[in-house]
Amino acid sequence: MSAVFPTVREVLALDPVRHGAPRLLAGAAGLDRRVRWVHLAEVPDIATQLGGGELVLTTGIGLPAEDAGLRAFIGDLAGVGVSGLVVELGRRYVDGVPRVMVAAAERHGLPLVELRRATPFVRITEAVHALIVDAQLTELRSTEEIHQRFTELSVEGAAPGEVVRQAAELSGCPVVLENLSRQVLAYDPAGENAELLLDGWEQHSRRVRPAGRTAYDGANGWLVTTVGARGQDWGRLLLRWPAGGDLAGGRRVPTRADAAPGEPPTRLRILVERAASTLALGRLIRRDAEGLERQIHRTLLTALLDHSRPVDEVALRARALGVPLERRHLVGVVVRYRADDPAAETGPLGEEAHAGEVPDGGADTGPARLRDLAEAVGQALREANLTGLTSALDDQAVGALLALPEAAAEDRALSAFAAALRRAAARPSGGAGLLVAAGSGVGSLREARRSLIEARQVADAARRDRRDLPIFRLPHVGLAGLLHLLRDEPRVQTFVERQLGALLAHEAQHPRERLLDTLRAYLEQGRNKSAAAAAAHLSRPAFYERLARIGRILDVDLDSVDACLSLHVALLALDAIRTP
Repeated sequence: MSAVFPTVREVLALDPVRHGAPRLLAGAAGLDRRVRWVHLAEVPDIATQLGGGELVLTTGIGLPAEDAGLRAFIGDLAGVGVSGLVVELGRRYVDGVPRVMVAAAERHGLPLVELRRATPFVRITEAVHALIVDAQLTELRSTEEIHQRFTELSVEGAAPGEVVRQAAELSGCPVVLENLSRQVLAYDPAGENAELLLDGWEQHSRRVRPAGRTAYDGANGWLVTTVGARGQDWGRLLLRWPAGGDLAGGRRVPTRADAAPGEPPTRLRILVERAASTLALGRLIRRDAEGLERQIHRTLLTALLDHSRPVDEVALRARALGVPLERRHLVGVVVRYRADDPAAETGPLGEEAHAGEVPDGGADTGPARLRDLAEAVGQALREANLTGLTSALDDQAVGALLALPEAAAEDRALSAFAAALRRAAARPSGGAGLLVAAGSGVGSLREARRSLIEARQVADAARRDRRDLPIFRLPHVGLAGLLHLLRDEPRVQTFVERQLGALLAHEAQHPRERLLDTLRAYLEQGRNKSAAAAAAHLSRPAFYERLARIGRILDVDLDSVDACLSLHVALLALDAIRTP
């Protein structure tokens, strides 16, 4: 029953009841039962007219005379769930309530009270009903405040931490916002010990399993509601009730006040649901707003790359968006995942996330990964206090056009962006799964396309580079990078076939000989045969014999510097062609 109704204990403390000199005869354990209404009864079969939760007042004049009838009267009242029975002495019972009634009430756990002084029942009913009405009005005012507070938070677009703080302030209870992986996104201990509140949180949270979207888990003491919208749940909001309990080893230890806490009041259910709605709405608003802004960014970047709009129009629209591009030093940047990063294949940026964003290996994993990468790039720009256009360029990469006040700020700005991006990516390895490439800085918007294309080419060429550079620039990609960019060029493919075709054909027929690996070891060791034999894990005679066989197959002198240079370039080009 709702906490808006007073308990039997609270009713006994009212002045009209105290005037009657009340004495509790039985059922002390039921004093915290809620009183839904007060009912006067002078007939023995009154139980058939009751619905439970009533405090029954009687003088006893209509009760049965025999013990069996009195036992049945008490049993019937307990059976329908009345909150208690108050008997006024003086009319039927002078010296006290019959012992058989006391024994029956104690057996059923029904609070039985005698009033030893005459008291008008109307005053008791007025006082109790006034208490109920006042409590209901208080509940309504509290509910109105909750709606007003969270409406304001929704309009203001409050951050999740602020929503959680307000929920804790209004309820006076600890509040925790978690994602679907049971990771804490925001919390407010409401003055309690935060360390105890969150200790062993994931294990503790997984034991909290309420039935329904909003429900109370009495065994663990948490009121829980699901957070999400548009059919996509992304977290839970938990409020501990009653407040003041302790957590030990991740398990709740009830305090004395928790002995019979009952259900949380209705206003707390309303509070957590409104807070959850505010969190879900705020997330949708932020995502939709960012989505619209990102669409404009993508339109402008695409216009620069394919000349679909005049440069002056791009500058005008960018300025209206708060990104001035005129009279700025512009630098194209491309961010993408390394092709062979396993973590990049299993989840976006190695993070949770928000409900509706945590990948589950389904068909949406790729788009979700790219979306999170775009969000990380945008966050990095904001954190580094940089302005620019940013959006996904294709299914694999996110581009940005940085607008800097002067050319001298280029290196500093790129370093700050790379550092912020790694923090935004939140990857334990320091963001090693990401590759950041930058083009040459240009002095006008008409040249911005060249910087963006160069950044994209550098990023593409550096995909297999094992160096952990914060920023890849054109000088870093070297010959291997150049060949990667030219791998689809027919003349490069013809060169590879002319240099290595005979050896590749031989390997196709004799794959176990691995002569191509032998040639690679020889060339990578600078034509040092002893070092190459050791690198290939072969004896020198065996290695020398293989080299001689390669020379015969290719009809080339492997002691010739020019011949080996051509073969080495061909090997690098072959690797580039075979790399997706």
